[in-house]
Amino acid sequence: MTFSALIFLIAGLGLISWLTARARAARFDRAGRRRLHSLPAQHGWYVALWTVVPPLLFLLCWSAIEPGLVSQAVMAHPAAAQLPGFDFERQAVLAEARRLASGSQIGAFNPLAEQLAPVMAEAQSHYAWLGTLVAMLLAFAGGAFAFTRIRANFHARTRVERVVMFVLIIASLIAILTTLGIFLSLVRESLRFFSMVPVTDFLFGTHWAPQVIDPNDPGSSLGAVPLFWGTFFIGAVIAMLVAIPFGLMSAIYLTQYAAPRVRKWMKPILEILAGVPTVVYGYFAALTVAPAVRDLAVMLGMEFASSESALAAGVVMGVMIIPFVSSMADDSIAAVPTAMRDGSLALGATTSETIGRVLVPAALPGVVAGVLLAVSRAIGETMIVVMAASGAANITLNPFESTTTVTKQIVDLLTGDAAFDSPKTLAAFALGLTLFLVTLALNIIALRVVKKYREAYE
Repeated sequence: MTFSALIFLIAGLGLISWLTARARAARFDRAGRRRLHSLPAQHGWYVALWTVVPPLLFLLCWSAIEPGLVSQAVMAHPAAAQLPGFDFERQAVLAEARRLASGSQIGAFNPLAEQLAPVMAEAQSHYAWLGTLVAMLLAFAGGAFAFTRIRANFHARTRVERVVMFVLIIASLIAILTTLGIFLSLVRESLRFFSMVPVTDFLFGTHWAPQVIDPNDPGSSLGAVPLFWGTFFIGAVIAMLVAIPFGLMSAIYLTQYAAPRVRKWMKPILEILAGVPTVVYGYFAALTVAPAVRDLAVMLGMEFASSESALAAGVVMGVMIIPFVSSMADDSIAAVPTAMRDGSLALGATTSETIGRVLVPAALPGVVAGVLLAVSRAIGETMIVVMAASGAANITLNPFESTTTVTKQIVDLLTGDAAFDSPKTLAAFALGLTLFLVTLALNIIALRVVKKYREAYE
């Protein structure tokens, strides 16, 4: 039986157990002898969980153990004596035999793999049916045990809520541990990098040329200040000059001027921008915006203007994060007490004066939080700068010149042919750690601002 069919069968048994337990609890309720502690549906969920969870946990463990058991069974066959002694070659033959046994490969490159394929198929079938038998026994045993515990005074609701709470805790821990794992992996590789390159040379050096690294002084070619400046210039200056005015003005229009019917349609249309894949923005920046920016630079007298400019990447990045600013500003303005707006209008102020002198200042903490979150999103953007920005590390204030960002350089460093333990490759982890800490700080500041804002108006 295939794994998907087994999962479907277990789910069917869970549904049957839920219906049966619910009907049994409902009969207790109709008897009227004693009031049920829990609803019939909660009794059903209790039995269904006992029917489904044990076999699923077993299958999760079995899927990790079964390949080793199959390999041992194949290695015990007399034909396996012809396998090469070198582990890599032996595993390659077994992998080919496994593909032949599963039907994902038709012909065999190694004749020994074709000879071992029937043995592999027999072992896989044997252990698959063994796993299916154990899973079914666990499902029936768990369901029967839970079914016998159904009583009028049984606390099924408490047991089910404990399981739900445990699942929520596990989900939270997975998110936390994933973030911790990412951080520790970056720290480990960054420490290796900083053992070769001084921290001061990396953080304060102004020359970035990882293609030519002096073995005696690698820090002289790995100064990341041009990358930090390019990231700040594109993501926090140019992009924000586009996103903040348009995002704030769209939020003001939707909350104060737009009719309910217009707001109903315009707000989802605006938020669609947040769902567009970044690679699409990258194509738009490279094929449409970048040539237009280059033509504009030529019109302004820059004869050798490049299509890979900071302005092209920054403008498209600003368009991408307009929904982040607009949504946060919209919620912040809408959360301002109506009495403040009505009081301003009652004193004779116009709508524009009320917006500029009452609503926007009152909603400013929420707007600032939205801007900080948008900045952290912008400086971590990759595809737009990869496709529209240059790889030249320059410190410039001219938006028509080429510049690069941290994310662009991480892509370039990790897609090269340098050794993994070389300063060039390890520099990508140091850049990633720096970017991680910066975005984490921005998110913490934004959350603190939002918390302060909520305390003021709740």
